[in-house]
Amino acid sequence: MYNDIKEHTQASETEAAAAKQAARRATRRRRLALFLGAAAVAALIALAWWGFTARFYEETDDAYVAGNIVQIAAQIPGTVTDILVSNTQRVRAGQSLAKLDDTEAAVAYTQAQAQLALAVRQVANATLSRGSYVEAIKARRAELALAQQALAARDHSAIEIVSPEELAHARETVAVAEANLAAAQSQLDAARVLGGGQALEANPTVLQAAAQLRLAFRNLQRSTIVSPVDGTVGQRSVQIGQQVGPGVPLMSIIPLERLWVEANFKEGQIRHMRVGQPVRIVSDVYGSQVVYRGRVEGFSAGTGSAFSMLPSQNAAGNWIKVVQRVPIVISLDADELAAHPLRLGLSMQVSVDTHVRTGALIGNDVPPPVQRTRVYDEGAAEAEAVIARVIRENEGK
Repeated sequence: MYNDIKEHTQASETEAAAAKQAARRATRRRRLALFLGAAAVAALIALAWWGFTARFYEETDDAYVAGNIVQIAAQIPGTVTDILVSNTQRVRAGQSLAKLDDTEAAVAYTQAQAQLALAVRQVANATLSRGSYVEAIKARRAELALAQQALAARDHSAIEIVSPEELAHARETVAVAEANLAAAQSQLDAARVLGGGQALEANPTVLQAAAQLRLAFRNLQRSTIVSPVDGTVGQRSVQIGQQVGPGVPLMSIIPLERLWVEANFKEGQIRHMRVGQPVRIVSDVYGSQVVYRGRVEGFSAGTGSAFSMLPSQNAAGNWIKVVQRVPIVISLDADELAAHPLRLGLSMQVSVDTHVRTGALIGNDVPPPVQRTRVYDEGAAEAEAVIARVIRENEGK
């Protein structure tokens, strides 16, 4: 009896354990099925996301901010006497950056003014003298006519009336009168050549002197070094008392309002890139909360290694293929730059949307806006005013 009860209890326990084990196996199977189903759904979602979205975007973090670096150098040799700006300072186009000793330039400018005044007086004198030379020619012609009449009256007279000496003297008088007339005519021709028939300002001598004055004025003006563009001062190396010459870099001006991004994509990534495609750009400075909207402006004509100082040579036997990168120029919106300024060389994360693939494969055929500065033309009107004043004061009117 006791053994039967014990066997029954053991059988019940065995059945309960088997039931628990079966329940656990069923739970594991359900969990595995749920996991596999979730994984399959996630894979389908990921595949769909890649097929409809991700495959149209090419990304890289090998991108940096680029811009123009305007090198500032003296246009004439001289000694630096004043430095008017410092690094990180904001400057405007035409603002003075440094000054050179202008003693020699000022002396040359004064000499050029004197040379122009002298040239004007010479031409004006020649012009005024033409009237007196015309009157002198009239007088010489009258003298020649009288001498010729006197010679004609004596030339056929008998020797008893006119002596040979008197006849010879009459002939000499005619010769002298002809010579005087020729000399007066030469003086008139010379005055006409020097004075010319054109206006005083168009005379070659005056034009040459005026050109020298313009150059002297420009050299005097160049003793003050000005900024050709708006920007920020960087790399200032000039010092007080330094001897500088044309072409020697003194500082740099960086226009931070006109920046762009140079993104280096792998050669396999540019297959579907086209000019004009939109670009999403994130800077490491501001993080993902600030997104710049740009566009592809063009592709470099070669890879980065092709333009390096020492291009790689792959002719050796131990050659290993290295994936090359192609620089791509990406424009930035000026308003976004103004709201969140950037600096040259900052790291950027770039994502190019390649949905639209109808743009140019290499570059844009439309030329960019012409970059121009007029700060060096400001003194031209002042130089012309000085020339006009010197001419007016010395023309003798």
